[in-house]
Amino acid sequence: MLNLLVAWNKKSKLNLLNRLRKRKNRVRPKQQKFCLSIITQFYPPDYAATGQLIQELATQLGDENVRVSVFTGQPGYAFSNSRAPRIEENQRVKVKRTRATQLLSKKILGKALNGIIFSVRAGLHIIRHRKNQDVLLLTTAPPFLFTVGYLANIFFKTPYVCLVYDLYPDVVTEFGLISSQNAIAKLWNWCNNRIWSRAQGIIVLSDTMKDRIVAKHPRTSSKIAVIHNWANADWIKPISKEQNWFAYEHGTHHKFTVLYSGNLGRCHDLETMLGTIKLLKDEEIRFVFIGAGVKHELCRQTVKEWGLRNCTFLPYQDRSYLPYSLTSCDLALVSIAPGMEGVVVPSKLYGVMAAGRAIAAICEPHSYLRSLIDDANCGACFNNGDSEGLAEFIRFLAKDPQTASKMGQSGRKHLEANFTPQIIAQQYQEILNPQTQSITISR
Repeated sequence: MLNLLVAWNKKSKLNLLNRLRKRKNRVRPKQQKFCLSIITQFYPPDYAATGQLIQELATQLGDENVRVSVFTGQPGYAFSNSRAPRIEENQRVKVKRTRATQLLSKKILGKALNGIIFSVRAGLHIIRHRKNQDVLLLTTAPPFLFTVGYLANIFFKTPYVCLVYDLYPDVVTEFGLISSQNAIAKLWNWCNNRIWSRAQGIIVLSDTMKDRIVAKHPRTSSKIAVIHNWANADWIKPISKEQNWFAYEHGTHHKFTVLYSGNLGRCHDLETMLGTIKLLKDEEIRFVFIGAGVKHELCRQTVKEWGLRNCTFLPYQDRSYLPYSLTSCDLALVSIAPGMEGVVVPSKLYGVMAAGRAIAAICEPHSYLRSLIDDANCGACFNNGDSEGLAEFIRFLAKDPQTASKMGQSGRKHLEANFTPQIIAQQYQEILNPQTQSITISR
């Protein structure tokens, strides 16, 4: 009996020691920083650039121990998926999609109706989950979504941050759809003033966008942070055209190729590009347009009417092709239409920099693109309408591809130092964290 008691005591001690060792070696999870709720209409599998950027931001913030939830809509711009799972969740991000489907998403009236329906559902979502949200991040997709954050703050004291991708009502007034003196535009500006005054912070994508807001709403200046878009340099990497299957598939591997990738819409300068294409029609230079948009189709029709044979038009490609499509060229085009500076910001610029390709930007003299491209030493800028100057630059690089390569390498180096998901996520945290509200970022 005594021997059994001794054996039992030894076994108990061993079990106790093992439990203590496991407890000592157990890695304690990092303390959660705060709970962020992102509200945006577009999110993958949509190929809208804003949705893809939000996904990368949410994932990066989740990696840094921010509890992230995303409320979004059903796909309106996906390839084959008209519906996506209503709830998706992993260890970092929880995504919830509204049941509402997109209606007439390519028509202006349909987009407005979609936006209204989504905003109402977003408001209901915020009400149901108000106890689990430390701060809201709302985008301009749809344009009037900020109103939901404003009302949530009034009724529930929930802090909110506005992420301005496109500046309204400036978009519609610059298009000439309504006058800046129209009652709708005045009401919109009045609402902006109330919303932005109550916001915890306002994130814009360029200095010129900040200047536009401050010109109308001077008191918001201290709340505005300029945080650029970004690209994942670990995913998009330089690939030579000789080793690029996409370049071989579309015949760009043996010619100097100029690429325009992404949406080509009303905010972009097509006219200058068409002038350049016409000037270079008899030279061994290929122009490739990948994407969609009102002016994408107009470009296709014009090229056909003019009998030009130096252009290739492709639809949006699967997102997994992006590292190959962006590196299938020698030079990439970025453009902003006259009057749209500070209203929109082309996100495609950062992906091209990651791909290590030279950039030609068509923009106004005061555009933020000029200082960015100059700092990165990754290309050149041209005034709207300067088709001849752009054509000469393309000829120069076609004759000296080594210079184009050096520009691309310099652009990638600048991106890695300033515009990676890790760097940008840190800047977002400074604005979003309710405990460290600091609006000092301007890069």
